[in-house]
Amino acid sequence: MPSVSPSLSAAMSDAANSVTETMQRILPKSDFAEQKLFEAMRYGVLNGGKRLRPFLVLSTAELFGVDEDCALRAAAALECVHCYSLIHDDLPAMDDSELRRGKATAHIEYDEATAILAGDALLTIAFEILADSKTHDDPNVRCALVSCLAKASGANGMVGGQMLDLIAETTQFDIGAITRLQRMKTGELIACGTEMGGLLGKASPQHLASLRAYAHDLGLAFQIIDDLLDAEGTSAETGKPVGRDEKAGKATFVTILGHDRARQQAKLLSEQAIQHLSIFSGRAKNLEDVARFVVDRKA
Repeated sequence: MPSVSPSLSAAMSDAANSVTETMQRILPKSDFAEQKLFEAMRYGVLNGGKRLRPFLVLSTAELFGVDEDCALRAAAALECVHCYSLIHDDLPAMDDSELRRGKATAHIEYDEATAILAGDALLTIAFEILADSKTHDDPNVRCALVSCLAKASGANGMVGGQMLDLIAETTQFDIGAITRLQRMKTGELIACGTEMGGLLGKASPQHLASLRAYAHDLGLAFQIIDDLLDAEGTSAETGKPVGRDEKAGKATFVTILGHDRARQQAKLLSEQAIQHLSIFSGRAKNLEDVARFVVDRKA
């Protein structure tokens, strides 16, 4: 499979910069006594990252002619939820990680209590952003965005997946259970990012169904490569600790399928994801390139 195209790299970089600038404007800051919280929120969100999920929002929104400022606000809301999840995942009670994106995790840079509160605040501000009329003038669209993100991030989505991930440390999961775990923990937010652009653009049910099918395969491919990076990569490459799944004794796509079959499966899922985009008649090139990117990435 070809390496990441220069055009995708440039598009992702531009999108990441735009989303970061949007979050810099939206996130609170002040000289009040609680400014430590605001600083920790900004540290957790503005500390780098690929901004893949926001890029999916912006790319799908472009397909439907959505106003860029509206799309950026929705993308920023989604990234706030993603970053809150990383802050909480890194806590001693969860993964107990000291490194994220090549820098100290929030609870190391500040303290554990502040990290918890920063994550809580990022989660709630995401819904404040989506509920604001600046994100879309149609209240029905805003409600749909809120519902999409709530379902993807809650007990039947990311948080439920994290619970399954903790259970996996003491229970041997088969491939079906691992697939469900990763669909919830990682795939649902990726799917939400892909769907949000369509919701903003009031896409047809057929277009939304194609985007969901694309995101389903994309999310699984992404997680398989994550498992491979944890097994094969280095902290210098990934910007976070590696080998954690093996140390915890957790079953993963890699431990069940093996390295070669896991990589083949990720490539197959990537190709299937691209096929789901045929309804757009070649207009979804960024999304096609993302499907290739997720299996070629090193971090």
